[in-house]
Amino acid sequence: MATSILIADDHDDNRELLQLLLRGAGYEVSEARDGHECLQFAREQHPDVILVDLSMPGMDGWTVFRELQTKPETRTIPCIAVTAHAGLHRRQALDAGFRAYVTKPFRSDDLLEIIASVLAKRAATP
Repeated sequence: MATSILIADDHDDNRELLQLLLRGAGYEVSEARDGHECLQFAREQHPDVILVDLSMPGMDGWTVFRELQTKPETRTIPCIAVTAHAGLHRRQALDAGFRAYVTKPFRSDDLLEIIASVLAKRAATP
């Protein structure tokens, strides 16, 4: 079974770019257009990792992450913060529990390396 990744981003272009990159790398990909969809898909699908845009309108990525952390069925899903605000919230995101922090635009190889690292750490955790 392929490793599954959920992309939560309100911009169609960002989701499409990430989807093409991740599917090309062999991942199974689902997409959420907003925070509410992300929470619903996470509960239903239990993805292996979630890429969360921090700046979504309505329910932003910070709120999505806090909600995921409160539910036993989603608490252990590693989340990667994705943002266009280079370095602005890096320490805050990592201190909050995000497993990694990625700024847009990103290099494809760097993103794939970060995802692989997060997945490897998850697999090594009992």
